[in-house]
Amino acid sequence: MTSLHHQIVVIGGGAAGITVTAQLLKQDHRLDIAIIEPSDKHYYQPAWTLVGGGAYAMEATVKAEKDCIPSGAQWIKASVESLNPDQNSVTTQDGRTISYDYLVICPGIQIDWHLIPGLQEALGKNGVTSNYDRRYAPYTWELLRNFKGGTALFTFPATPIKCAGAPQKIMYLADETFRRNGVRDKTQIIYGVAVAKIFGVPGYCEALEKVAAGKEIDVRYRHNLKAIKPESREAVFAVTTDTGLEDVTIPYDFLHVAPPMSAPDFIKNSAVAVPDGPGKGWVDVHKFTLQHNRYPNIFSLGDASSLPTSRTAAAIRQQAPVVVKNLLALIQSQTPQGQYGGYTCCPLVTGYGKTIMAEFDYDNKPKSSFPFDPTQERWSMWLVKRYVLPWLYWNRMLKGESFEPDRWKPLLGKA
Repeated sequence: MTSLHHQIVVIGGGAAGITVTAQLLKQDHRLDIAIIEPSDKHYYQPAWTLVGGGAYAMEATVKAEKDCIPSGAQWIKASVESLNPDQNSVTTQDGRTISYDYLVICPGIQIDWHLIPGLQEALGKNGVTSNYDRRYAPYTWELLRNFKGGTALFTFPATPIKCAGAPQKIMYLADETFRRNGVRDKTQIIYGVAVAKIFGVPGYCEALEKVAAGKEIDVRYRHNLKAIKPESREAVFAVTTDTGLEDVTIPYDFLHVAPPMSAPDFIKNSAVAVPDGPGKGWVDVHKFTLQHNRYPNIFSLGDASSLPTSRTAAAIRQQAPVVVKNLLALIQSQTPQGQYGGYTCCPLVTGYGKTIMAEFDYDNKPKSSFPFDPTQERWSMWLVKRYVLPWLYWNRMLKGESFEPDRWKPLLGKA
């Protein structure tokens, strides 16, 4: 068994891990940082909705992981098997033990396809797809552009998920695609939502309700997908009623599934997870400082953390500087002072050339970066989603640079 030691170990080479590492090394290039990441590819996942809608090439969402690892950091290409916070160490699946002085946990989210019986064997064929996997987003577009009519069913699960707006974004693009292809009048679009609202933030919720109503989409609340019968093309939902749960079966011709998600198993099965109650299973961190509530030399951000906000790349953009500031303070034997207010952003694509830029904080209050009503659909925000944000992600965020939004916001503020 190989034993290694690094001053700072970062679990996850995705948006959060790369951004934090790049910012740390910009502050102090002498830091000894190792990133544990099993994948040799790095994906810009926010564009997968657009891939599914035929508005973005899948090849443009991927780069080699080695080209994203910040210069000065060591890449340990492995998957984590277990966390040992009492021993300040991490064990990888290939048998290595890596000890650390400080740990940053940001491996992303785990997609639990297996929790929906019938889903795994159905995906990628016979009309069943999901933009939450790079293997199936191109298939989504294949299905949409060739759809001849029938029931198009979209789902939203009961668990927290990354980019909670994504399940309805592709639904709106599907509606417009069907209209362009002359099959909308032969199509019923159903949105099975496990929760009681179409979006959790007031203002944006009402705006999206109007969008769905204007597109004649049948939104069915408290419908949680529990199984798929691919042989008969039926989806079974557990529906919450006034008298309890009941099963409702909906036939489909097209099915886009937003699957249940959770923190990776190695987190859920470790001492760093929230032990019980709200947030159970996610990395147990203070919502403002992002420092672990029981292990002060551990921080977490991004999708696997217990932070009560939407899981998006934009949230990571605001979380990373707080982790960096507080981790460096800890190294210098100072009290962490950095505070994260829960800011996140979800560019809600409502059609081709139309986007509602939903920005909000822990209090679910709109926190717009632009001088206009953020609940309105705008062409300018489509441009931000389609062109500006991908460029900023690859060229600024992953490089540890600030976004310098004042340079480009005036170009979009009046559109």
